[in-house]
Amino acid sequence: MYNRVGVIGDKDAVLAFKSVGFEVFDASDAQGAAALIKKLSGEDFAVLFISEELAAQIPDVIKKAKQRIYPVITAIPTSKEGGGYGMAQIKKDVEKAIGADII
Repeated sequence: MYNRVGVIGDKDAVLAFKSVGFEVFDASDAQGAAALIKKLSGEDFAVLFISEELAAQIPDVIKKAKQRIYPVITAIPTSKEGGGYGMAQIKKDVEKAIGADII
């Protein structure tokens, strides 16, 4: 059963998520984040959040992982400047899901 939620990013950005029960995974570079996405996609995670600055560096890995039903992978903004990558991906996912741009 898919019932776990994980957050991938640098330690300072993801540590607060631990207090609300999410599992946190420290990844300070694109290679570490890609390896975690590949590993965690095979486990029972329903949702994986990834910091948008890391997500922007590994779009092919995320695209491949999104071919599976679970986990849902979503880029989230952190205190670092992400350039709007996370919001653009959410907009694209919503448009794909409902067939219209509502954002």
